[in-house]
Amino acid sequence: MDNKKITYGELSDLNLKTLIALSRTTNNVHRQEYKTIKEGGLTVSQFSVLEVLYHKGDLKIQDIIEKTLSTGGNMTVVIENLVKDGLVIRYKDEEDKRVNLISITEKGKAIIEDIFPKHIENINDIFSTLTGEEKQSLIGLLKKLSGV
Repeated sequence: MDNKKITYGELSDLNLKTLIALSRTTNNVHRQEYKTIKEGGLTVSQFSVLEVLYHKGDLKIQDIIEKTLSTGGNMTVVIENLVKDGLVIRYKDEEDKRVNLISITEKGKAIIEDIFPKHIENINDIFSTLTGEEKQSLIGLLKKLSGV
C-alpha cells in the first residue's frame, strides 16, 4: 500500500488537522460527560430537559429546544417519554391557551438532584487537566471560532 502523504497546502493541512483535533476532543469530552447521565438512567436529551427545567423553571417547548440546543422533532418524543415516566407534566399556558408549558415534577427533581452533583464532579474531572488560565483561553478561542 502506498503511504504517500497528500497535501492540500500548508494552510489547508493545518485547518484540517485543527478540525480533526477539535472533533476528536469534542467526541471524547462528550463520551466522558455522558457517563454519569447514563449511569443515572437517563438519556442525554432527557437529562438536558430535566436540568433546564430544574434551573430555569417552567418553559415552553420552544424555549427548552433553544436552551438545550436540541431539534424540535426529537424534543417532542423526549418530553412525551418524560411525561410517561412522571418526571415532567405538560399544562396549558394561562396567557395563551394554544401554548403548552412543561414543568418538572417532584420525581423529576429528585432524579436531577441525585445526578447533577455527580455530573458536576465528572465535568470537574474532565477539565482538571487544564489550568484556569488555559480554560479562559480555550473559551476565548472557541467563542472567536463560533463568531460569538
